[in-house]
Amino acid sequence: MEFVRLVLLFVHILGFGALLGGMFVQMSAGDKRINGPMRDGSGTAFLAGLLLVGVLEAGDTTVDHAKVAVKLVVGLVILVLVMANIRKPKIPDALFYGIFGLSVLNIAVAVFWSPVHK
Repeated sequence: MEFVRLVLLFVHILGFGALLGGMFVQMSAGDKRINGPMRDGSGTAFLAGLLLVGVLEAGDTTVDHAKVAVKLVVGLVILVLVMANIRKPKIPDALFYGIFGLSVLNIAVAVFWSPVHK
């Protein structure tokens, strides 16, 4: 079970890497848009996160449900914003940087809201 947890955590991190990598590619572009890595990364990170919580719940690990709820809501908002704007040739800068900010927030919640740091 530990191996499955680590694989899902790795895939979850890769998903956020793809999402942020796709965003960094768009940073210097004049017209911002949703690209493939952003779409795939947001979906991968969200699905891997859900599966990761399922594996943690199935095992003996205690799960912080408040943290999971916050990450679930933020991840779902990111996924909805990305998928709702995937076909648009241009998105507003405020929306683009909002998705970026939510992605960084989700990573910050994962890092700083951790029992390891107590």
